Amino acid sequence: MAKKTPEQKAEEELRYIAASGAANAAELASFVTDPNQSIRAVAAMNPDADAEILDQFANDKFWGVRIEVVNNANVSQSTLLRLLESDVRKRGVVHHAAREKLEQRGVVFGDDGMPE
Repeated sequence: MAKKTPEQKAEEELRYIAASGAANAAELASFVTDPNQSIRAVAAMNPDADAEILDQFANDKFWGVRIEVVNNANVSQSTLLRLLESDVRKRGVVHHAAREKLEQRGVVFGDDGMPE
């Protein structure tokens, strides 16, 4: 991959600032498909992200973005439940973080590692 030009770096920096400074879901929507994974993660960390936009970020293929969704205080219970993995072999950091947050919210898990 070619090195980024100074212009590309400056444009990327502006997107980081916009992602962290967005004040509502409408301003965050364009970052759901941003080509830069770390910018998507910053947007998912935004405290002004609502449950609906966080649910969209939860579809990201990279676990680093999904973990920021789990860590956001505004994430809905339905999104957390959707991030659980029923296949034990596929359970990773996102599953365990979602489970921990759900348990903090009073959800009881069975021996199979899934909600009862």
